[in-house]
Amino acid sequence: MNAMKRIIHTEAAPAAIGPYSQAVRAGDLLFVSGQLPLDPATGAFVPGGIKEQTQQCLKNLEAILTAGGSSIAQVVKVTVYLQSIGDFGAMNETYAEVFGESMPARAAFEVAALPKSALVEIEAVATTAGA
Repeated sequence: MNAMKRIIHTEAAPAAIGPYSQAVRAGDLLFVSGQLPLDPATGAFVPGGIKEQTQQCLKNLEAILTAGGSSIAQVVKVTVYLQSIGDFGAMNETYAEVFGESMPARAAFEVAALPKSALVEIEAVATTAGA
């Protein structure tokens, strides 16, 4: 394997549900795959609606960031995929609670469908420099 590319895996987040890695670290960048609202202990979606699902996606993201030598504060770009753009406001409330003052660049949009009929999926790119 290339010394500049390292696969990241942690039991603290759900295993990938397809042929991909939870994250890949390349140099000082960490690319985290889209996280679904799966509870890593049960493999099932967390109960509740968009706020609970957003919170779980971000918990999974945080666990992978930590495993990859980064943190929420070091996230530079996020992409949020929503089953319904009508959930944008509620997702934003939970998202803002997690990111606080260290808001990364972001895109958020509605998609036709998400794996396992999730309401939201969140992916991120973070730096590991200075971690």
